[in-house]
Amino acid sequence: MRSNAIRSAVPAEFEDLLSAAGRRVLAGTHPLCGALADPRVRFLARDDLIDRDRAKRLRRALEQALPDHLEALERPIPPETISAMRYDYGERLPKTSRARTIYFESRREPGVTAGERIGLVRLMRSASFRAFAEALAGRRLAANWGLQVLRYGPGDYAGPHNDHHPENKDARSGYIDLHLSLCSPGVEHQWLVYSRAGHFSEIVPLAAPATVTAYRLPFWHYTTPLAGKPEAARWVLLGTFLFSSARRAARR
Repeated sequence: MRSNAIRSAVPAEFEDLLSAAGRRVLAGTHPLCGALADPRVRFLARDDLIDRDRAKRLRRALEQALPDHLEALERPIPPETISAMRYDYGERLPKTSRARTIYFESRREPGVTAGERIGLVRLMRSASFRAFAEALAGRRLAANWGLQVLRYGPGDYAGPHNDHHPENKDARSGYIDLHLSLCSPGVEHQWLVYSRAGHFSEIVPLAAPATVTAYRLPFWHYTTPLAGKPEAARWVLLGTFLFSSARRAARR
C-alpha cells in the first residue's frame, strides 16, 4: 500500500469501522449497552461489531506502516522464581509477556510519529472511540485516555496478571480497557483466559479477523501464545479509560 492508500485505510473516526451491530452499540440500542455496569460482568468479546472489509484494510495499513517502529516487549520468567524458592508450593510468578508494542507516552517516540502520520492516533483519539467504550461501560469515562498498540506474532503471549493499580488513586477503584483486535489470515489460534469465582475457568477465542474486547479491570487473566504461520500477526489497538471524575464527584 502506498502512503495515500495507507492513510485512506485509517478512518478519522472509530465509528467508520463499525458494522451494523457495532453502530447499534454506539447508538445505545444494542443489548450489549451497559453490560460492563453489571458487577458480575468483567469481560466482553464480540467478532460481529467491526466491518470485516474495513478491518482488513486497516490491518494491512498497520502492517505496511508500523513494524519498523515497534519496540520489543520482553518480560521472561525470572529464574529466581525457582532458584529463590524456600518452601514447597511457594511459587510467586510476576507478569510475564512477549510481544512488540508502541507506547504513546511521548510524541517524540518514533512509533508515535508513525502512528500520527497514518492517522492512527486520530482514530484512537476519536470521540466515537470513547463513546463506544462508554456505551459498553454504561457510564461516563474520562476525556483523556491511554493508548497502546501491540503486535503478537507466533509464540507471543501475556502471562497471568490482574491489571490492578493500587498506587494510582484514579485507577485503583477500577477502569475500562477497550481493545480492537485485528488478525492476519495466518493466525490459527490465540485465546484469552480469565477468572470467574476464583478460577481460570473462562476462555474466549481471539483469532477472528476483527474482535472487540472490553474489560472492566482489575481481574485475573492471561493471553495464550499465538499459533500460526511465521508471518501471522494479531494487532491490538488499546484504549485505557478511567471513570469520569465528574461522576465520582457527583457520587460523594
